[in-house]
Amino acid sequence: MAPVPWRKSSQRRLGLLWILLFPAVLCFSELSFVTEPSDKLVSQSDHVVLDCLVQGEPPVDIRWQKNGAKLFESDSVHIFPNGSLSLSPVRRGGEQSDEGFYQCLARNKYGAILSQRARLLISSISSFVTQPSSIVVGEGSIARFACSVSASPPAIITWEFNQTALPLETERITVLPNGVLQIHEVKPEDAGVYCCVATNIASRIRSKEATLTVKPASSAKPLMKPQIIAGPQNISASLHQTVVLECVAEGNPRPLVSWSRADSKPIDVFGVRVLGNGNLIISSVKAQHSGVYLCRATTPRTRNYTIAAANLTVLVPPSFVEKPESQTRPRAGTARFSCQAEGVPSPHITWLKNGEALHSNGRIKMYNSKLVITQIIPEDDAIYQCKAENSQGSVLSMARLIVVMSEDRPSAPRNVHAETISSSAILLAWERPQYNAEKVIAYSVHYMKAEGLNNEEYQAVIGNDTTSHIVDDLEPARNYTFYIVAYMPMGASRMSEQVTQHTLEDVPLRTPELSLTSRSPTDILVSWQPLPAKLSRGRVCAYRLSFRTAADEHLNSVELPGEGENSTHHLLQDLQPDTIYLIRIAVSTRIGWSQPSAWSSHRTPKTSSTIVPPAPHLELEPLNCTSITVRWHHGPSDAVVQGYKLFYQPDGQTESSTLQFRPQDYQHTIAGLDPRRKYHVKLLAFSAHGDGYHAHQIVSTPGCPSAPNRRLATLPAPDHVHGQANSSSMVRLSWGRPAFSSGKPVSYSVRYGPVAPYNASAVRYLQTTEQTLMVEGLRSNTRYEFAVRLHMDQMSSPWSVPIYQRTLLEAPSSPPLAVRVTMIEDDTALVSWRQPEQPDLSVTHYTILYASQKALITGTWQVLQREGSNTMALLEKLELGNVYMVKISASNQAGDGPFSNILELPVLRGKTHQSKNPRHTYSQTETTAFTDGLYNFDEKSMTGIVIGVCIAMACIFICILILITKSKASRKSSSSKVIGRMNGEVMHNGAQTARHQQAENAEVLVPIMGNHFIDSKGGTTLMINREGPISSQKKTRKWNIFSNPEKCVPKNNQALERSCFYEVGKTVLQYEEEQTVASLQPSSLPIFYHPLGETESSQTSESSRETGDSGNFSHDEAETSSPNTCQRPFDYEDQTGPSEHATEEHGGIYPRDDTSSCVLNICAHTSA
Repeated sequence: MAPVPWRKSSQRRLGLLWILLFPAVLCFSELSFVTEPSDKLVSQSDHVVLDCLVQGEPPVDIRWQKNGAKLFESDSVHIFPNGSLSLSPVRRGGEQSDEGFYQCLARNKYGAILSQRARLLISSISSFVTQPSSIVVGEGSIARFACSVSASPPAIITWEFNQTALPLETERITVLPNGVLQIHEVKPEDAGVYCCVATNIASRIRSKEATLTVKPASSAKPLMKPQIIAGPQNISASLHQTVVLECVAEGNPRPLVSWSRADSKPIDVFGVRVLGNGNLIISSVKAQHSGVYLCRATTPRTRNYTIAAANLTVLVPPSFVEKPESQTRPRAGTARFSCQAEGVPSPHITWLKNGEALHSNGRIKMYNSKLVITQIIPEDDAIYQCKAENSQGSVLSMARLIVVMSEDRPSAPRNVHAETISSSAILLAWERPQYNAEKVIAYSVHYMKAEGLNNEEYQAVIGNDTTSHIVDDLEPARNYTFYIVAYMPMGASRMSEQVTQHTLEDVPLRTPELSLTSRSPTDILVSWQPLPAKLSRGRVCAYRLSFRTAADEHLNSVELPGEGENSTHHLLQDLQPDTIYLIRIAVSTRIGWSQPSAWSSHRTPKTSSTIVPPAPHLELEPLNCTSITVRWHHGPSDAVVQGYKLFYQPDGQTESSTLQFRPQDYQHTIAGLDPRRKYHVKLLAFSAHGDGYHAHQIVSTPGCPSAPNRRLATLPAPDHVHGQANSSSMVRLSWGRPAFSSGKPVSYSVRYGPVAPYNASAVRYLQTTEQTLMVEGLRSNTRYEFAVRLHMDQMSSPWSVPIYQRTLLEAPSSPPLAVRVTMIEDDTALVSWRQPEQPDLSVTHYTILYASQKALITGTWQVLQREGSNTMALLEKLELGNVYMVKISASNQAGDGPFSNILELPVLRGKTHQSKNPRHTYSQTETTAFTDGLYNFDEKSMTGIVIGVCIAMACIFICILILITKSKASRKSSSSKVIGRMNGEVMHNGAQTARHQQAENAEVLVPIMGNHFIDSKGGTTLMINREGPISSQKKTRKWNIFSNPEKCVPKNNQALERSCFYEVGKTVLQYEEEQTVASLQPSSLPIFYHPLGETESSQTSESSRETGDSGNFSHDEAETSSPNTCQRPFDYEDQTGPSEHATEEHGGIYPRDDTSSCVLNICAHTSA
């Protein structure tokens, strides 16, 4: 939004502050994906559309890539204006095949972003991978056929017996989802030809035929131990696939098959079932299903059993644990982006800049899932994406780097030198910059390891009051490179010259893990891996092995060189057979010895004349924080190996899990372990003569990225934040909980506020423990920004990626205000109104309904519509003598608002329009508006009105004082003359006026005198002669200073009469006067002009001025005042107004049930 000219400089400063404080908000409003392409599976020659919808500041250019290369449009490839990609028809096979991975690239002036990868597959079915083979089995045993095929989508496999379809499952026959056919307790009638059929949407193929031959059973079947003839196989399955762990066992008696997990965890029963006689089926596998499963075949009522094991690895697509955050950095500064993801297999992290792969150079380094950019230049201002990818897919997260430019930068710090203090600390010192040193507000110290590539750079910020700093927490015996940058408010200096310094050595921090293996009953081979430099803290000079028997306290030690051919293993000889030995190790640098390790135990084998297999060569490697890969190979030996046994247990526990493997197996993955835990792993080979020597190693699992002990900076933010506008004032938010293993309770904070114009005071925060929240109290038709953060154990994650949602448009909730209807011609009325008072309301049009009372009986309304910018309308061709009903409503795209209260508009006959001012105005009562003709004054104009009224009242008061003074002086001298003249004129003019109006109009207007009653049927106590009404009452003369001789003339010199014209059929009025002594006296009080029915106190009433008539007549006022209003029209109020049923206890106006409109004229007269 462009700043106002006179606030230009302040707006620039505020804008810069906004950029510095809220870069993440700016980033994702500049360019982001609304819809990304997703995987598609189609048939050949189909038409497919890959969606790509982008939001950002236009113009936005969208291009597509296939398998990483730019995709060009052709006859079958089209890119729609909205960015979507159309392929028609889809081709398969050859160089023109459309199968592959697709991504869209969106670019605008801020940079470019690349979408996630979408795979396009065309349905197909290939030849069989495994076909059934003919077999011969004995009667009562088990027959098994295998069949598998490569197809997309996966094919459904069924079986045929002698060209007749077999059922999928019976009491003896089982067809597994992976295509295996099992026939239990084979009978002679099962002999025949079998064939498998594979079917998917692409095609249907048949395998070759296989013959089952059944041999007759012997008379007596011998007892047989349980034997697993088809055990489970190691399998890797994608998320949500169906997994089959087969287990077929035979024996006599028939064995019972059961399943368990090697880690002793219960098998999740949800989605897990046993099919046939022991096959374990897991539908829609999840990550928690990973692990080692044990199939156990047990002879009933005995302890005879056989175990087969298989490892299930669930492949999980990558998901972010920590996403990069947008940053604003000055030129020559340093930016660090951190990104962590998890999945199975572990995802590979790469970085993109404006949609292209980023490569390391002298300033840009990528390591440990981090991106560090040093000595930032203007070209580094771009959009960066972290891409996590494995075999199951890829995900991307973006962040923007904004480079702040400043020309008035200080020069670089000078004369940097370093001094080693200890094995982990170095002292740095420097001199201030030569130029602009007084503008420096801080220094930043940058350092990294000098050896190796892509070393992580660290930074420490210190104040401008010092020129030295101690860098600690360094690794011993390491070379480090240092440089310093000076900062001012709007920029940074160039980097200083680099210096390199070496830390001192220290004693080793830890000892290596030992591996113990016996090659004979009298020796133990002790081996270990070299310590990493971070643990050795210098060059290792020597190792010291100490050992003793468990029953003897005598300690033997041997020292070994730290470098050389034999520096990582040693053979202890001449030991006692079948004896437990305790062994430990210590490590030394030039500084000294480390603390010795904990004792490791090992039992030497027993002495035997038989030949047993030697210990296998064992290798352990942590796969992730919960899994270990075990590999082994067997050396030359005379013993015939029949299998392997694997034992593992956590450090400190005596019970171990046991797994058994076939002789051809050479590796296994132990899953379901605890992070940051030490495990003992033992492996041995067995033969017909018994168990062989075992190999023993200790391994530690690493920590998980999402472990509960993560620091604040690495706590992941909520992901998959979605918003949906439910109404004009509510938005429903939902989000996903990050993937970390902690079971501790978490809570969330939600931040929201309008996007534009930005106002920090309008930002609100909500707290919740749920993953959904309904945000209420929002403004209609307003774009809001929402972000969520996670809290756990007094730690908080970064804010999530902001999302934007616009509330729905709200229909008007109130009718238009200040509705007024004014007669401007005999058959034309003007309707005016104001827009409803509703925040952020958009009105597209107004609807005016009007109808006469006759038409309203039939429910017929006439309709007028005006645009939302208009607030007036003309009602034309109105019929005279009718009363019209008028009401108005406001509408917009969301709907119609309520109608205003109905206004009655009488269209009177025979009225002439004598001036430019409107004759009659009919309006709604409002308490906050003052009306005068067609003009409305709201509360904002009150100040001017009050000042004007005060001035007018002061002038009136001065005039009244002058008039009162003059009237007192001339009252006595002019009294008799005035009375005589008025007596004659009243009687004459009153009768003439009545006769004249009766002749011209059908309506007869009769003067009404006080103390007389006229009813609607003609009955009266009034006496009238040819000259006019006759009254015998005598009254004292009363003065009316503002009397109008043209409209109000006296009619009798004996009494003071107040008269008006009575319209026949209009109303019934009775006026009563009290005869008091005071009333016979001439009034010395000035009489103020005011409408009929207003008392003196009501003249200053604000509501009376709005409505024009309160409906009351004061008896006291009748005695002391004579209003001179003649033919003043009434204002017709809302039907619910206060004047509808007004009454007066003493004297006044009494409406009857049949009351209609009243034309009332009051004239003041004087009497001698």
